[in-house]
This record gives sequence, C-alpha cells and structure tokens, in this order.
Amino acid sequence: MSTLEVWLIIILVIGVILSNLAVLKYSAKFKLPQFKQPDTKSKSDKPEDNDQP
Repeated sequence: MSTLEVWLIIILVIGVILSNLAVLKYSAKFKLPQFKQPDTKSKSDKPEDNDQP
C-alpha cells in the first residue's frame, strides 16, 4: 500500500469516529417521553361489550 492510501484510510476512520461523536452529542439533547405506569386493573376485570348485540 502506498502512503497515500494509508493516509486516506486514517482520515476516513477519524471522520467516521468524529461523525459518530457528533451524532451522539446532538441526540443527547432529546428527552425521552415518560411512560405511563401500568394500570393495576387487568383487562379481564372489565366487562366485554363486544359480545352483546
């Protein structure tokens, strides 16, 4: 391999690492939505209205 090819590979690897770090820094600003607590009642406790005409 020539020195030019080695330098291109090194620059490419450094570019990929820096772009991944930039994406992580940018995505860290987003807030995840808060999930609701699961209901204590199960669905089997509720009457089913679909069976009645």
